[in-house]
Amino acid sequence: MEILNVTYRCKEGMREKFLETIKAEGLDEASRAEAGNIKYDFFFACEDPDVLFLFEKWNDADAVKSHNAEPHFKRFGELKAEFVLETELERYSK
Repeated sequence: MEILNVTYRCKEGMREKFLETIKAEGLDEASRAEAGNIKYDFFFACEDPDVLFLFEKWNDADAVKSHNAEPHFKRFGELKAEFVLETELERYSK
């Protein structure tokens, strides 16, 4: 099992718009529908209005690799360029 904790530090005041755009384009649902996806959920940081967290759980490393090759993953990267200042990724294998 692969677990990814992703922290997005968004441009000031852009966190909600970033998540709204992800949802409007169905990028979250496309990721959840992928083979090997167990969990794909976003959370707001309580103490920082510009931080968005993403918790991902996948069956294995191959599922993550396949996810990273999907067109919606590429689109997500384009949105990050528009809305995000910094991304931190923590990856755990079980």
